Amino acid sequence: MIRPDLSLPIPLDITAAHFIGIGGSGMSGLAGMFLDRGIRVSGSDRSDSDAMRALASRGADVHVGHDVANLPEDVDAVVFTGAIWPENPEYLRAKERGVAVIHRSQALHWLVGGRRLVSVAGAHGKTTSTGMIVTALRAIGADPTFVNGGVISSIGVSSGTGSDDLFVIEADESDGSFLLYDTAVALITNVDPDHLDHWGSREAFYEGFVRFADAASQAVVISSDDPGAREVAASLSHPNVVSFGTSADADVRVTDIVTEGPVSFTVHHGGQAASGALAVPGAHNAINAAGAVAVLLTLGYDLGSALRAVEEFGGTVRRFELHGIRAGVSVYDDYAHHPTEVDAALSAARTVVGEGRIIALHQPHTYSRTQAMYREFAEVLESRADHTVVLDVYGAREDPVPGVTGELVSGAFADQDRVHFVTDWQQAAEYTASVAQPGDYVITLGCGDVYRIIPQVLDALGQGQD
Repeated sequence: MIRPDLSLPIPLDITAAHFIGIGGSGMSGLAGMFLDRGIRVSGSDRSDSDAMRALASRGADVHVGHDVANLPEDVDAVVFTGAIWPENPEYLRAKERGVAVIHRSQALHWLVGGRRLVSVAGAHGKTTSTGMIVTALRAIGADPTFVNGGVISSIGVSSGTGSDDLFVIEADESDGSFLLYDTAVALITNVDPDHLDHWGSREAFYEGFVRFADAASQAVVISSDDPGAREVAASLSHPNVVSFGTSADADVRVTDIVTEGPVSFTVHHGGQAASGALAVPGAHNAINAAGAVAVLLTLGYDLGSALRAVEEFGGTVRRFELHGIRAGVSVYDDYAHHPTEVDAALSAARTVVGEGRIIALHQPHTYSRTQAMYREFAEVLESRADHTVVLDVYGAREDPVPGVTGELVSGAFADQDRVHFVTDWQQAAEYTASVAQPGDYVITLGCGDVYRIIPQVLDALGQGQD
């Protein structure tokens, strides 16, 4: 992977920008916002996508595959993510030509341009929480600019240019880039140590969150329930810290959570209380909603209006997203790629599956995370799912590590009758269909390309009807 040098200067004026990895949800959103500014956009990605076709329809020059020929002669800036390889030909050619090569976070910083920024950070829940805040602000009559890590279902996009001075972003802690932004309101959903390949130690990871929070000019909104967040909060020197969660000492407290079907709950603040319900399931989403409400309170909205606006949130793409029902089996997809996220996703599914069973189709993400956490993945999958199908590791930016495969996860199950490791996707789809029964939920889990197996699963389920 390429580690970003966030100290490098960002061009003051950009008239033409090239995006390496333009098809990703975050990068395509950024590219779209550059188009909104009247900036010429080009880019490439390794495979075609709806996002790339949408950008092309707006005038962007997009290419499938990476090649030096894709790089325009008059480009002012080349935007990249840490997911690309250092040998990427477009990246190397831009360097050779002396073109400004900036990380996606620097491009986002350039776009913010001094507006009042709400930055959402945390190991889990960032995309959902950002979506809730954006949805609520729009429902309440505001018109924020936003960049999210996933498509907000009710809006149909992951980013948008608004007319207000508010700018809402999902801020990435994985490479430390969340420290680049001039944040007004910082929301920290949780602090669960991850990405230690960048940070080096748990202590450094926590210190990064302390620096991020203390730099916020207006307020810090932080979980009262998450142990890591509580540890960070205890180290803050910020004068305006607002906690949220189920803890008795939370400033914005959630009670009376009912998880059967769409989750319902009550939010308390300053002696007032308001009850609400969401279209998305799971106790964790009630807590995410409380965090979004807390942000709206710091922006000057009242409790009742804030909660009613958050209720408008209808989910985000790749977060417990239903893709189809075949032979009575519902097939969902979820981005969960950390044990805590897998636990939340499967727990939410359990509240709505009724008498049906849950079959997890898990794709481990990165060799380093699999090697470090395979036991935790196995424990969560075995305790939350009725049966698990494990695929091989999606390496992303990493080179393979000898001995690190999906079989590490499956081999750590105590009951081997409840897990099946298979590397061939067609065989995995057929096996999943053979296990599934009417009323069951099949859920693909992972932030790689596991969602691409869903058509094969649906076809295999359909063949069972013939």
